[in-house]
Amino acid sequence: MKIGLVGYQGCGKSTLFEWLTGVAPDPALAHTGQSAMATIPDPRLEELQRIYNAKKVTPAALEIIDTPGLNRSHAGNAAKLAILRDVGCLVIVVPAFSGYDPAAEFQSFQEDLILADLEIVTGRIERVEASLKKPHSKPEREQLEEELQVLQLVKERLEAGNPLKESEMTPEQLKHTRSFRLLCEKPQMAVINTADDEQDFARYRNMLPAQVPIFAAPLALELELAKMSPEERAEFQAELHVGGADRGALLRMMMEVAGQQVFLTAGPKEVRAWLMRRGGTALEAAETIHTDLARGFIRAEVMSCQDLIRLGSEREVKAHNLVRHEHRDYVVQEDDIVLIRFSVDK
Repeated sequence: MKIGLVGYQGCGKSTLFEWLTGVAPDPALAHTGQSAMATIPDPRLEELQRIYNAKKVTPAALEIIDTPGLNRSHAGNAAKLAILRDVGCLVIVVPAFSGYDPAAEFQSFQEDLILADLEIVTGRIERVEASLKKPHSKPEREQLEEELQVLQLVKERLEAGNPLKESEMTPEQLKHTRSFRLLCEKPQMAVINTADDEQDFARYRNMLPAQVPIFAAPLALELELAKMSPEERAEFQAELHVGGADRGALLRMMMEVAGQQVFLTAGPKEVRAWLMRRGGTALEAAETIHTDLARGFIRAEVMSCQDLIRLGSEREVKAHNLVRHEHRDYVVQEDDIVLIRFSVDK
């Protein structure tokens, strides 16, 4: 899953990238974007390693992309935003230090997203209208007319500053817009980059639209704290009463906003957390692990991680009849430990 960090130049986007991934920004990639993996902390994995005495532990991870900073003049921003077409979630970094107005910054960035999408939608409308002037079979013409109707609706909403979200669109509408990977359709959240001495993080909640999840922290300070030893960090925070934002909570928020969830596999060889689509099925979980498991799927054996930790062993979980046999359409839950039974002959 790719998460795009976006924002204007100087907002603290690259600082957030380094805090999340531990990878320093590369100046050579400033104009093209830089990616790195950020592991999602999961205390359950340590418990499972202890139970299975597993040789390897692999946490779930998000691919974080630090995109080029945009110009506040809007000039050239549409081209810079093109890198975001493939990401699953936009994390908008909003400055709230040195006199910046977070609400104005966020609104201005929304305008850039709208302008970038308008450019794509308008271009496609012009091509469809030109195509409709040529002879077509009846099915082809109906298809083009349907596409034109959908695109005109999308354009009207963009021009009104109220773009359609994917969750608001019908399957028929999405059929005509999905290939464009419109930025305004993507799920969003905001990270408010505060001053180092900020104490009232809750006050930023009312500055942005209510539907936008937010996380506020002094990013530069959090990065410095992350580079300290645990002893130095504890002493620094105790003395100045600053910092201490939960990096893991932010990564989990990104995961949830992107519509992802974690499921687990566990055994003596490896304990592992996997990312998959929220609401995904056992067959999708099998495919996430390996396509051969999905191809030969027979059933999924599922138990609750909490049941396993509480009872202390897989044998005890089975003795309490808490292992379930699920079919391919079973909807996987966040706390599930999944074992896929499959046939190599399928």
